[in-house]
Amino acid sequence: MSYLPIFLKLSDQPCLVVGGGEIAARKIRQLLKAGGKVTVVAPELGDAVKALLPDQKFRHIASIFRSEYLDGMVLVIAATDDEDINRQVSELAQSRNIPVNVVDNPKLCSFIMPSVVDRSPVQIAISTGGASPVLARLLRARLETMIPASFGRLAELMGKSRALVRKRFPDMNERRRFWEHILQGPVAEMLFAGQDKAALKTLEQQLQDESHAISKSGEVYLVGGGPGDPDLLTFRALRLMQQADVVLYDRLVAPAIVELVRKDAERIYVGKERNQHALPQENINRMLVRLAIEGKRVLRLKGGDPFIFGRGGEEIETLSSEGIPFQVVPGITAAGGCASYAGIPLTHRDYAQSCIFVTGHLKDGTMNLNWDALIQPKQTIAVYMGTHGLELLCSELIKRGLPENIPAAIVQQGTTQQQRVYIGTLKSLPEIPKQHEIKPPSMIIIGEVVKLHEKLAWFEPEAKQD
Repeated sequence: MSYLPIFLKLSDQPCLVVGGGEIAARKIRQLLKAGGKVTVVAPELGDAVKALLPDQKFRHIASIFRSEYLDGMVLVIAATDDEDINRQVSELAQSRNIPVNVVDNPKLCSFIMPSVVDRSPVQIAISTGGASPVLARLLRARLETMIPASFGRLAELMGKSRALVRKRFPDMNERRRFWEHILQGPVAEMLFAGQDKAALKTLEQQLQDESHAISKSGEVYLVGGGPGDPDLLTFRALRLMQQADVVLYDRLVAPAIVELVRKDAERIYVGKERNQHALPQENINRMLVRLAIEGKRVLRLKGGDPFIFGRGGEEIETLSSEGIPFQVVPGITAAGGCASYAGIPLTHRDYAQSCIFVTGHLKDGTMNLNWDALIQPKQTIAVYMGTHGLELLCSELIKRGLPENIPAAIVQQGTTQQQRVYIGTLKSLPEIPKQHEIKPPSMIIIGEVVKLHEKLAWFEPEAKQD
């Protein structure tokens, strides 16, 4: 181990930065964030440092570096583009036993600045010993995706509760098990979801439980899996997918996304197809409740966004009435994802100032839509689940006044390597499924914005399949 990892308390401590350029600005920000009293020595300040002046307080000495500027300093950073000055700063600081860092020159450093994941009061420092700062930044980026932004609030809650927990659980092993339960259970998830008051209340209830038994109640995660590309999942979705005990997923969730669920999690298919349900919705609702009561962490994984034609509202209504803890993680809805990957902006200054989402699902051979709301000038119509009722949809729109030559598109399996985009008009659109084998899920987009597809299409699947 070439360096000893330590964390310095710099609050109200005098720190010196030599240099006034962009690199110096980054170091000044870090020191100020840590509470240091910063002095900057530089004949002139660059724009990046000047930009800090309105909001940050530091002292500027408009001068070249002199040894007396080291007096009283507890930490020094040399960030000039003059190697001789940097070397002079390093040698003089080390002769006084003042920790010194010379940017991008580990040989002149007595300490190095790590890449930091900041979830204050939780901090993670990553270093490669100066060998590869780029690698350290990449590792930090990986950790940023794994650690919730609100992790610090969890640490703060634990810090405030330490004395009560020690009193409640005098045995160290019992206390450790309690904290493990808190960190991996509903209290942590409530904090991550921004439900601070509920988290505190639940923790207090755990501490007041005279039986000393840790609650075994489960919880439900209603997660949007997006339109198909796994890279479009949110950080929170990935985290919950990795900690769930059981997952209920439906037909519109891409297989590549289901594969990201924890390998040993139980998987239950509850998909629905046209006129064929693996499970009725009411049964799904009751299953979520039953599994949570059994103490399991239940992932309800849906394609797109749970609240856009996903019946997520019905599911959490049942959970709420039964007192089951739950959280909802939004996903990129199919209209947004498919349109983006097809190069079709849903709105555009020259073509569409509004967009309306509708479901084209047939019920008893008809569509119960607000047709007048659909036929508006400069509006894009995004139709979910409309392939089977495409002929009726198009004929009704034409009959009610929408021009038959208005551009229209079908985006099949959007955002995936199986994506295919079929362009036509409102009149010709029903012929496309007769000429091509349209595979679900597919999105229908109607409006002048479809004209932009040829110019703006950027996504080219590796495996073209006609």
